[in-house]
Amino acid sequence: LARQITSGAPAHIFLSASPQWMAYAAERGVIDEGSLFNLMTNQLVLVAAPGTHLDVTIGPGFPLAEALDGGRLAMGDPDHVPAGIYGREALESLGVWAATEPSVARTMDVRGALALVERGEAVAGIVYATDATLVDGLAVVGAFPADSHGAIVYPIAAVAGTGTEASDAFLEFLRSDQAADVFARHGFGPAPGA
Repeated sequence: LARQITSGAPAHIFLSASPQWMAYAAERGVIDEGSLFNLMTNQLVLVAAPGTHLDVTIGPGFPLAEALDGGRLAMGDPDHVPAGIYGREALESLGVWAATEPSVARTMDVRGALALVERGEAVAGIVYATDATLVDGLAVVGAFPADSHGAIVYPIAAVAGTGTEASDAFLEFLRSDQAADVFARHGFGPAPGA
C-alpha cells in the first residue's frame, strides 16, 4: 500500500486542527469538498511546568489567575491559533477569561506554549492532550470539560485540483482501522461518526 500511495503525480492534502479554517478553505474553493471528512479528535488540557505544583480543579469560576501567582499562562494566540481559540472559549465558558487574560503569554502554536512551560517561563499552559505527552515531567493538571469549548476535530481534504489515485488511496487509508489504531496510540480520539 505504501508504494501505491507514494507513486504517481504529487498531491496535496490539507489537515487542520480547526473546522473553521477548513470551512474558510472550502469557501474559497481551495479544497476538494468531496474528499473532506473528519479524521480524529483531541482534548484540551491545563499543564504545569516540571517540578511545580499547580493546585486547581478545572470548573466554573476556578481560581486560575490566583493559582498563577503572578506567573504566565502559555497558550496559542487566542486570536489565530486553534488551540488558543479553544482555550479562550473554555476560559470564557468557565468564567475566568477576564481575570486570566492579562497573564496570557501568546505563542505561535502549541509547541511554543509547551516550550515556555518546559523552560519554566510560564507557570502553566493550555495545550492539546496529545502534545502534553511530549515533555518529560510535565504535569497535566486536568482536562477542560468538552462542553466548555468547540469540539476539537481535525478535518482533512485533498487540495482542489491535486487529487490523484495516490491521494485517494492515502485518504482512504486514513479512514481505516489500522490508521485509527495509530492515532489512538498517540492519544487522538475517533472523529464523530467514525
